[in-house]
Amino acid sequence: MGLGGISIWQLLVVLVIILLLVGPKRLKSLGSEMGNFLKNFRKAVDDKEENQNEADK
Repeated sequence: MGLGGISIWQLLVVLVIILLLVGPKRLKSLGSEMGNFLKNFRKAVDDKEENQNEADK
């Protein structure tokens, strides 16, 4: 068993399909864009929680 019931072979198949759909050149920028998205999402969630805590006081 791998991560949450997903085996290594299933992960490899998914990665190969993504590579075929996106292409190797676009894959690097796609990873960068995903990282920026997660960073901005976490910042927005933290800001919302901070604003909500201030409103509760």
